[in-house]
Amino acid sequence: MHAAVLHTPGEPPAYRRHPDPVADTGRTLVRVTAAPVVPLDLLCASGTSYFGRPAVPYVPGVQGVGVVEASAVHPPGARVWFATSAGMAPGDGSQAGRCAVSDDDVVPLDADLPDPAVAAIGLSGVAAWMALTWRGQLRSGERVVVLGAGGAVGQAAVGAARALGAARVVAVCRPGPSAERAARAGADEVVRLTGDVDELAARLAEATGGSADVVVDPVFGAAATAASRVLAPGGRLVNLGGASGDTAEFSSATLRSRSASVLGYTNNALTREQRATALAAVLACAAAGQLAVDHEVLPLSRAAEGWDRTATGGRRVVLLPGG
Repeated sequence: MHAAVLHTPGEPPAYRRHPDPVADTGRTLVRVTAAPVVPLDLLCASGTSYFGRPAVPYVPGVQGVGVVEASAVHPPGARVWFATSAGMAPGDGSQAGRCAVSDDDVVPLDADLPDPAVAAIGLSGVAAWMALTWRGQLRSGERVVVLGAGGAVGQAAVGAARALGAARVVAVCRPGPSAERAARAGADEVVRLTGDVDELAARLAEATGGSADVVVDPVFGAAATAASRVLAPGGRLVNLGGASGDTAEFSSATLRSRSASVLGYTNNALTREQRATALAAVLACAAAGQLAVDHEVLPLSRAAEGWDRTATGGRRVVLLPGG
């Protein structure tokens, strides 16, 4: 089969022939129809992450969409989403014509959405949904701030917050294409990101009408510091990433006076059942037109280009095998 094969950590994969996977006991063989390129793929392939240096060569791709070809658990021909540990453990991932996946990491799909749209949402949608519901305990009528709202998790969080009944959703991101994506995702107002914490906090207070009940934070840094200052009594800031830095400053007096919470989130803490349930909920919202992640489609043969685009930010890239 053809695949995107990574030979040197830190460099993009090359499109070439690669041995076909085998569906051993406990694994499902999937014909891949769409495979996103996500930041986790690049992190795993860097050779400098907390996962350690990956065993090369390997096919990257921590998630994908496809059709079951052989399995003792899932019916052949079933349309599925799947996750892999490519780059985190030895083995190949989704950026290939076929992929052998643990039976437990295969999720049947019912949503009436094109495969590239499902792939673009994937685990980003799961993270957004669970940050709002499981960790953030969002209630209908509450006000939400989404940091990094032009990214995949941010766009999904904006749409999910609206679908869950938020009274107001304020997006924070850089001006230009990011702000345009956040607005299309359904934000009531888009606040321009600035490194001046006092200025950003003032803008957020004005945009939210005074305070926010839940903050979804994939970026941390100065934006999280500013957002913490506008938390309502009992407000919750849920951090699920550090795209803008690994540290933020929180005022003890502010948090204590409002009984506010700063919470951590990772998809790795979910059970398989939680992940599958969240994915189904997010895709149902997407099928109803309530949620989307802006993406572009490239043939698998242009995988290296897709990696370069992902490294510089912007729209999510989804690779289609066979091209």
